[in-house]
Amino acid sequence: QVQLVESGGGLVQAGGSLRLSCAVSGRPFSGRPFSSYVMGWFRQAPGKDRDFVAAIHWSGGSTYCAESVKGRFTISRDNAKNTVYLQMNSLKPEDTAVYYCSAREGWDVTAKTYDYWGQGTQVTVSS
Repeated sequence: QVQLVESGGGLVQAGGSLRLSCAVSGRPFSGRPFSSYVMGWFRQAPGKDRDFVAAIHWSGGSTYCAESVKGRFTISRDNAKNTVYLQMNSLKPEDTAVYYCSAREGWDVTAKTYDYWGQGTQVTVSS
């Protein structure tokens, strides 16, 4: 099965930057090629739902970001390293959350439709 391992979280002051990484390994249960998969980043603050942040198509490279992070966050991937990144700039206290890497076949921004999840990495932005 697919394994996702996030890293790069931490504590940063408002206005600062962090880059999250998601290392991808394994194969989908379906047996379909991973090239058809979409990698997503979601975040969840205490007591709140898990919200979509950004997504990227594994092979095509097309991306989509939530309005709340457009112009500040950038998603990218390095296929040779099997790694997806989330570059977060101009961080705000409201960006504080656990950030999760996820994967599914085809595009969607709804968390419950994603098949694979990492363990999450904490991002804390102080004011």
